[in-house]
Amino acid sequence: MGGIDYLERIPNNVGLAENRRLQRALEEWQPKFLAWWQEMGPEGYQARDVYLRTAISVDAAGWAKFGYTRMPEYRWGIFLAEPEPGRVVNFGDHLGQPAWQEVPGEYRGTLRRLIVTQGDTEPASVEQQRHLGRTCPSLYDLRNLFQVNVEEGRHLWAMVYLLDAYFGRDGREEAEALLQRRSGDRDKPRILGAFNEATPDWLSFFMFCFFTDRDGKYQLASLAESGFDPLSRTCRFMLTEEAHHMFVGEAGIGRIVQKTCELMRAHGDDVRRYGGIDLPTMQKYLNFHCSVSLDLFGSEISTNAANFYTLGLKGRFEETKKTDDHRLKDAAYTVVELDGDRIVTREQPALVSLNERLRDDYVADCQRGVDRWNRVIREHGIAFELTLPHRAFHRAIGGFAEARVAPDGRVISQAEWDARHHEWLPTDADQAYVQGLMLPVVEPGRFAGWIAPPARGVNGQPVEYEYVRLA
Repeated sequence: MGGIDYLERIPNNVGLAENRRLQRALEEWQPKFLAWWQEMGPEGYQARDVYLRTAISVDAAGWAKFGYTRMPEYRWGIFLAEPEPGRVVNFGDHLGQPAWQEVPGEYRGTLRRLIVTQGDTEPASVEQQRHLGRTCPSLYDLRNLFQVNVEEGRHLWAMVYLLDAYFGRDGREEAEALLQRRSGDRDKPRILGAFNEATPDWLSFFMFCFFTDRDGKYQLASLAESGFDPLSRTCRFMLTEEAHHMFVGEAGIGRIVQKTCELMRAHGDDVRRYGGIDLPTMQKYLNFHCSVSLDLFGSEISTNAANFYTLGLKGRFEETKKTDDHRLKDAAYTVVELDGDRIVTREQPALVSLNERLRDDYVADCQRGVDRWNRVIREHGIAFELTLPHRAFHRAIGGFAEARVAPDGRVISQAEWDARHHEWLPTDADQAYVQGLMLPVVEPGRFAGWIAPPARGVNGQPVEYEYVRLA
């Protein structure tokens, strides 16, 4: 089960050749995917050899093989984690019952909606990042961008497999629609707001990988608990790849912090004079990407989240490690809410508070990354601290959507917001400055002046390795 059949037109470990109907459906979708990739994938590098990893098995011993490939020739495929013998539903009304190998008829529409929403995020991020290769700070970073991109493409394949395999004509139509929407398109936008935002520069890209891909981690982990076993197994393998995307974000921001601190030690606070990205500007980008990503968890009080849980479709992060009854009928959870001009905490039924519980797990995880960046700043003897904005800041979804809240959690007037929001979010001038730094550096081993080199290269290769062959 661990190995992947690479002799097939569509590499897979699900026995695709034994299901001719499904194989035909996916083989009809494949050229449409490749046409989308050529149109909306990384611009200007489709013919270049890139040092990429490709899954060759789904077991812990060896799920990645490194080597040069051109991205349109990447072996996208369908890979599910190993089955767990005797797996049961671990929460909700079906607690203890055998996990479903087929879609329960009464949950068909709800499950399809969950899969489509997750699937829509995967091509969206590729579309958002398609121009970044033109301004790469190094070949090392260019390679990491492309690794993220091809794996997002494979995650799209994972969701399309589920749609085609288990949802018939409806699933095939949804798979087509995943290639028809476009990030930021006025007429056919992507489903979730964060995936319609522009990613115009590498600072935004690293922030996206840290904050938005981390949301992906928590959504995938919740779906990995699903009582629908094919969805669970699909998401468990996707999580293996998602870890690299978050690493790219955290390490990228850490390297920018490192370079900025070095410039500050050498020249003082005005690092813009020397081509650096100052810490206050990084804080503004952090505020923006964090707040946009917090919206992805949905409303604080959600009957949809309660229904997903009760039906056994979407669990909590690390559900099986929880020590409660896994039904939550009588449980309560503390939720942050707006009460007039104050932010308060109140006990709410745990079932309808599941989005907020997942958001709490996410915020704690983000804080650990921010702490590591601040450690770099302290080690340079600089009196500055990056902070996560209050969860009510700059929100467009949920109970804080209409509120005006400062990053420190103060509820403020519209007048104060209008006067000060430029202190908290990137201004046009900030964005113009950052984009002005985005000049390509493509000599092996060289890096742009606003980012430090990594501590080590990829897969044991040296930092100066030719990760993308441009000649």
